[in-house]
Formats: sequence, structure tokens, C-alpha cells
Amino acid sequence: MSGWTITLLAAIGGGGLLAVAVALLKSKRPLRRLLATALQGLCAMAAVNVTGIFTGVSLGLGWLTGGVAMLLGLPGVAGLLLARLLFL
Repeated sequence: MSGWTITLLAAIGGGGLLAVAVALLKSKRPLRRLLATALQGLCAMAAVNVTGIFTGVSLGLGWLTGGVAMLLGLPGVAGLLLARLLFL
């Protein structure tokens, strides 16, 4: 990947994290919302990996993918799938 592509992906990821942080801080119960987002992201990642048996598309569980799934939830998993589609 070129330097511009990496910079663009880092900027998009940073913007996503900033949006999640603002949404959590404006929430009345930020810890509960963070836990719900993390649970949704992990369930979505598990669903992708279980259906990967039939579709051939799966995401490996590592520090990066687990962190993205837990911090960004369902949109993070969708972003990981999109990145897999575009770059792998």
C-alpha cells in the first residue's frame, strides 16, 4: 500500500474513534453504552466467522480486529469486511 492510502485509512479510523468517543461522552450512561457496543461488535464478528464456514469470508481474531470490533461495534466489523474486500 502507498503512503497516501495508509494515511487516509488512519485518518478515517481516527475520525471514527473520535465520533465514538463523543457519542459515549454525550450519553447518560457511557459505560453501559460502551459495553453494549463491545458486545454487539464481538457478536457481529462471531457471526461473520460462523457464517464464514458457508461463505468463505472470515475475520481472524487478533488485537487489531478485536479492538476495532469492541470500540466501533457493528460499523467497525463492517469496515473490517470492507477493508478485507478492497485490500486482500
